[in-house]
Amino acid sequence: MRVKRVLFVAGFLSVLACDKNEALSQEKEVEETNLSYPYAIVDTGVETFYTDLAITSALSDGDAFYGQDANYTGNTPSYTDNGDGTITDNVTGLLWEQDMGEKLTLEEAMAKADASTLSGYTDWRVPTIKELYSLIQFTGQVMGEQAVEMFIDTDYFNQPLGDVGIGEREIDAQTWSSTEYVGLTMDSDETIFGVNFVDGRIKGYPKYKKATGSANTMYFRMVRGNTDYGNNSFVDNGDGTVSDKATGLMWQKADDGVARDWEEALAYAENLELGTHSDWRLPNAKELQSIVDYTRSPQTTNSPAIDPIFDTTEINDPEGNPGQYPYFWTGTTHLDGANPYASAVYIAFGEGQGMMNGTLMDVHGAGCQRSDPKSGDSNDYPEFFGPQGDVRYVYNYVRCVRDIETGSETH
Repeated sequence: MRVKRVLFVAGFLSVLACDKNEALSQEKEVEETNLSYPYAIVDTGVETFYTDLAITSALSDGDAFYGQDANYTGNTPSYTDNGDGTITDNVTGLLWEQDMGEKLTLEEAMAKADASTLSGYTDWRVPTIKELYSLIQFTGQVMGEQAVEMFIDTDYFNQPLGDVGIGEREIDAQTWSSTEYVGLTMDSDETIFGVNFVDGRIKGYPKYKKATGSANTMYFRMVRGNTDYGNNSFVDNGDGTVSDKATGLMWQKADDGVARDWEEALAYAENLELGTHSDWRLPNAKELQSIVDYTRSPQTTNSPAIDPIFDTTEINDPEGNPGQYPYFWTGTTHLDGANPYASAVYIAFGEGQGMMNGTLMDVHGAGCQRSDPKSGDSNDYPEFFGPQGDVRYVYNYVRCVRDIETGSETH
């Protein structure tokens, strides 16, 4: 962004000419970066309570399934329609393109952002996966390949569906980010992470078409402002906890090496006492995704996709091979399928594996977000589900979180 320069000459102030849009840009830039936390996590919007199979009445401390997403309210989603094709996120300070237009290749999207003067600004960019995920709302619902309710606020953002008239599914309307996977998916595909606001997932998608080698196209939503968004600032507190000064969240440094179903995960988090604190909880989907490190993967760094300040248990994959890392539960229910209340969101810090044509492989990338059934007989899992044969563990791991500024101390 061009900056207004102020010069002091011969004892008086001389201000260089600056057009109206540049001055407005400066004023808004100050507003956008004047945030308590530069990486403020927007709440998921979830207010409904669930068991492992159904909607339930409001839950109180001590109830089964207490501690899920609806029990904790974070930064309430808040947007402003600026009336000029842009939407301001009042929590993150990011300014968004309202209508994505047609599908583009990544290269075309980068060129579009570079050339854009939308709303008088010239510093538009293709968002990172963390910027893009800030828009997701888990009040959405999907039924397999059919849309029910979008996972983005359609009062503000235009969200297309896949064109069934040309053979697409309704869910084929993914929004890509600028974040390319450091590994490969499907054994050999260069991959771009995207958020599907129709089915409520993060996945890695092939950058190129296998049949022709030409670049794939997808939707892109441009963004500008708050260039610190998505950057963590971790501090090891030396007591088994790690603080993120960018988000205002404190994390359990090491998982406890135990796989649990969703109800057990909620209970573990609610009862944890660590680092003199007893107000730990299971993170919601957006909180947990905030600590993914997309520069790391088992393929490229022989590590999970998380900063090495954290300790993560290594596990064997479903075929017994070492070098895989767990999926981690969140407190967020993912509304999908014949029983839309039966699954909860997890983040894959290891590879997002699936069984394709009898071969176990990384199908969606370390750092993807999918969902597992909340409960089931441990003898039946892992199993494989869906067109990419997603690995379902059901018994996943836990990394607890709490707010830095508020909470109770243990006694």
